[in-house]
Amino acid sequence: MTQVHLLTPEQAEQLNRQQYATDSYFNPIQDADGNWIISIEEVSQAEINWLKQTPLINYKPIQYEESWPEKN
Repeated sequence: MTQVHLLTPEQAEQLNRQQYATDSYFNPIQDADGNWIISIEEVSQAEINWLKQTPLINYKPIQYEESWPEKN
């Protein structure tokens, strides 16, 4: 199972679109449970110490049902 770092809504807002490496920007997203998360890869490349202390959780992707319009 893929693990990700858990963020508070305030932390997610603070990091959103902040550059952490050349041509790389944080992009916090929400999982199926509504948790704000960020990838281990983003955290490992960042030089923000508090970010490395955020808890790891299992990633639960949002499941979308595909629905295509019916053809007449």
